[in-house]
Amino acid sequence: MNPRTVTKQRGFTLIELMIVVAVVGILTAIALPSYNEYIRRGHRADARATLLQAAQWMERAATANGTYPTSLPTSMSTMPSGRYAISLNSNGSTFTLTATAQNAQANDKCGNYTLTNTGLQGANGKAEGASGYDSSCWSK
Repeated sequence: MNPRTVTKQRGFTLIELMIVVAVVGILTAIALPSYNEYIRRGHRADARATLLQAAQWMERAATANGTYPTSLPTSMSTMPSGRYAISLNSNGSTFTLTATAQNAQANDKCGNYTLTNTGLQGANGKAEGASGYDSSCWSK
């Protein structure tokens, strides 16, 4: 028997742990902005869907009554997520629905959405077809 028995070390070295922490930090720095944009895009989709739903309701009400209503039902003016507030501007013969960004969504690139009785869509203060209008706001 050899009096010098070698004991094998178990565990991680400090260098190995620092490399793992660095890799996790880099992945987080890359993934977090993409994830946040993904979440904002989902909230934008909710706002667009709510505007289209409200426009359909307005058309059904106009068909039944002969004029567009001047107010929305409470269920359509607030979104469950609280990211957008839906408002209506109507004079009886035309209407414009607006989804105003709230809270963290207010910093979004698309900003507020609009939809008129003619189907004209708008985002971030610009109407469809106008210079500077970002068509990806309504398509993504």
